This record gives sequence, structure tokens and C-alpha cells, in this order.
Amino acid sequence: MNSKLTRILQLLDTASARLKGLVDSVPEDRWHTRPEPGAWSAAQCLVHLNITSEAYRERLLQALEEARSLGEGRAFTGRYRCDVLGGILAAMVGPTPRIGGRRRGRVKAPPAFVPSDDPPRDVVVAEFQSHQEWLAGLVRRSDGLPIHRVKVTSVFVPSVRFNLYATLLILAKHQHRHLQQAEEAAGEV
Repeated sequence: MNSKLTRILQLLDTASARLKGLVDSVPEDRWHTRPEPGAWSAAQCLVHLNITSEAYRERLLQALEEARSLGEGRAFTGRYRCDVLGGILAAMVGPTPRIGGRRRGRVKAPPAFVPSDDPPRDVVVAEFQSHQEWLAGLVRRSDGLPIHRVKVTSVFVPSVRFNLYATLLILAKHQHRHLQQAEEAAGEV
């Protein structure tokens, strides 16, 4: 498998492990506690990731099919690269640094991606793991395809498009950003 895709799979695996650690160490009642008014609970952070994964599902499938048709049976053996905008976002989207005791680089989520409920922990975790398995499968199916040549429209900002490789990397890093937020909400950091 391409080393860049292996890196995305590692990010997905460590996100799942990070979530497992959070579930194992945080009691159910703290899972739903907001650290401050207007902040998300740990459960809501996961709901946001689930909403995001679901919103990207059809776009990723379409992009994978397009990459498959571009490959025309020839395996791509070069280096996957992010396009310029995708590379910038991929560099910025991971966990946010703490400066002066506060997280910096926070971005307000569009209303459609703001969790409106706070479901039971087992429900939100099972949904997250289902999305993880699906996304990891899509990454594996991308191996050998020219995914750097196919564009995916952002679900957050419809006027922005990234190549499929950048989109997969951004999604994996986005998970770590909100898992960090979930850990902080649950008092685990």
C-alpha cells in the first residue's frame, strides 16, 4: 500500500484507539458534561464527527469512482500530493495548540454540523466506529488510483474543493482535533 495512504490509516487507527481510551476512562455522566456554556460535551464532539463523516460519504464514493475511471486499469505508483488549498487545510486542521491555557485556532462549525442532541455514549461510539471502518475501507480501495487528480467539494464551504487524497487526510486529522476537544470536555487533558 502507498505510504501516504498507510499514514491516513494510521491516523484513523490512532483516532479509534484514542476514543477507546476516552470511553474506558470517562464515566457515562461526564461524557455529557459541557466544560463551559456554549462548549460541546465529549458526546457532542463525536456527534459532530459522525455528522461530518456521513456528509462526506456520497462525495467520497463519487470521487473514488472518478479516480477508478481515470486510472483505466493502470495502477498509480507515484506520490500522492495534496493540492495547495488542501495542503494548507491539512496542516491546520489537526489538534489545536494551547497558548495561555486556552485552545487556539478554533473555528465555528456551520449550523448543519453543530450537534443538536447528546445521545448515549454507546450509540455515538458505535456510529463513529462504523464510519471509521467504512472510511478505512475507502482508503484501502484508493490504493493505486490517481486520487490526487479527483476533486471533492467541501461539505463545510461549498465553494472550496480539494483533491481526494487531501480530503481523506483532512478528515483523519479533523478527527484528532475533535477527539482532543472531547478529551478536554471530559476532563481527561
